[in-house]
Order: sequence, then structure tokens, then C-alpha cells
Amino acid sequence: MIIYPAIDLRGGRCVRLQRGDFAAETVFAEDPVQMALRWVAEGASWLHIVNLDGALGLEGACNLEALRRILSAVSVPIQFGGGVRSSTDVDRLLGEGVTRVILGTVALNKPKVVRDSLRRHGPDHIVVGIDAREGRVAVHGWTDTSAILAADLAQRMAVMGVARVVYTDIGRDGMLSGVNAEATARLARASGLRVIASGGVASLEDIRTLKRCEGDGVEGAIIGMALYRGRVSLPEALMIAQGG
Repeated sequence: MIIYPAIDLRGGRCVRLQRGDFAAETVFAEDPVQMALRWVAEGASWLHIVNLDGALGLEGACNLEALRRILSAVSVPIQFGGGVRSSTDVDRLLGEGVTRVILGTVALNKPKVVRDSLRRHGPDHIVVGIDAREGRVAVHGWTDTSAILAADLAQRMAVMGVARVVYTDIGRDGMLSGVNAEATARLARASGLRVIASGGVASLEDIRTLKRCEGDGVEGAIIGMALYRGRVSLPEALMIAQGG
């Protein structure tokens, strides 16, 4: 199982939110490159980076510059999302050196972008982000909740050729309340997709629980607030994820 330290970018800084609420922001680093270097030094084999300004529909140019600096500073692969709205955006990000691009709102509203991106780059480079509030898909930086069930969207994406999704339980994101492993595993079983869990990881026990769901298709976990608050040690989480 892969552990993905999360670096959320807003205004060029590394921040964390609670339940996706932009009014509940904590700044953890003025320079996100330093956080990237820290997680890599502690053993991270991947980084998960989100352009929060882009998710809100803002350009977030300073965040893209921060992404470029992180790409120059570390050698581990990066998956990146937030405000990716077109195949051109996907092309540009992969051209910058991102390994995987996460497509969120467009997966629901413009599935052609997903289809075209899969055709151009293959499923190893395209990830769909499914963010759920009480089981239904949230879009536009989590500001709107659709009537579509997360499981239904996952099944649509599987039929389209998507191989991997990031599943976020919004109600738990940034709250240190424990990961929703049951819902994550259920989504993986129902869709046949490989699922990366996001939202709520609060302890090493959450990592152990997700590790037990590998057979269901859960292949990774994104950890944010628990790392930044010191509730989880990255080296210890990596050891559990690797079967130690």
C-alpha cells in the first residue's frame, strides 16, 4: 500500500482545511517546497498535491509555480489535482513532469475530458477524484453536492477505462476523526477500481485498517492533517503500509 503525504496549496503556501471549508484554513508552511523535501526525507515514495485555488475556479498561478519548484526539488512521482478542466490542462501538467493528474468535477460534468485524456495518456497517468458528502458526489471545490452517488460515478469511470480513483469522505477530511475504511472498501469492491483513501486518517490504526482492505482494491492512503499535527509518524505509517 502506498502512503501519499498531502500538500495542499493556496496562495502559494502549504495549508490544510477542515471538511474542505476555506474559512477553516491553517497555514503550515510559507514555502511548500520545504514540506515536500521533509516528506521525501522521511521516506515518501509519492506526493499528493492539490491546487485549492484552482478547485475554486481561480487560476492559482502561484500554486502552479510552487508545483514547478517542488518538481525541481524532488525526484519522487507526484499526483496533482485541483481545477483541471480540460485535456489541454492535463497535457500541460504531464508535460511539466507530473506523473498522475487527478480529474474531479469534469469527471461528472465533462466525461469527454476523461475519455480523451485516457486515450492520449493511458490509465496510469489519469486518476479520477471522487469526493463524497453523505455518499453523494461533491463538485466545484466541494461547494456543491450533486444527486449522483459516488458508487455510480465510480462504476461509470470503470466502464470508461479508468483504473484508479481517489475517494474522499468530505465529512472527515481534516477532522482527524478516523478514515471511512468501510465506505472506501465498498466503493472498490463495487467498481473494481483501485482506490486511494483520503479524508480522516488520524492514527496508525487507520493505516492498519486500510492495509487490511488491500484485497478489496484499496491501494493507498493520503495523509494530511495527521502528519502536520504530529498525530502520525510518516516512517511508522510507511512501515505498516509495507507490511511491517
